[in-house]
Formats: sequence, C-alpha cells, structure tokens
Amino acid sequence: MAEVASELIHEVPKSMRGRFDPMTLKLDGVRREISAIRTHLAGLQQNVNTVYGVLARQDARLERIEPRLDLADAH
Repeated sequence: MAEVASELIHEVPKSMRGRFDPMTLKLDGVRREISAIRTHLAGLQQNVNTVYGVLARQDARLERIEPRLDLADAH
C-alpha cells in the first residue's frame, strides 16, 4: 500500500505537468495577442488625440473668422 501511495505521489504531478504544458503555451499566445491589442489601442488613442487637436484648431479658427463675417449665432 505504501508503494502505491509513493508511486501516485510521483506519477500524478508528472501527468499534471503534461496537461499544464499545452495550457502554458496557449496562455503565452493569449498574452501576445493581448499585448498586440494594447499596442493597437494605443495607436488608435493617438489617432483620436490627433483628430481632437485638429478639431480644436479648426474651432479656434472659426471663432476668429465668424465675428469678422458677422456669422456668429445670436444667443
């Protein structure tokens, strides 16, 4: 009985390692994909910030131009 218990103590971790190795590889792939998504989102955020900057400049120009042309809305 002690031999069986000893054998199980050694064999179970070996079989578990065999199961975890493929999962580890898959998790590494998921981590790489998440990293790629983060990089892509950072690029998209930079693009959005650029668009907001352009819009802010255009808005500032319009604020200067409208009074000269008497196009300002009467609020």
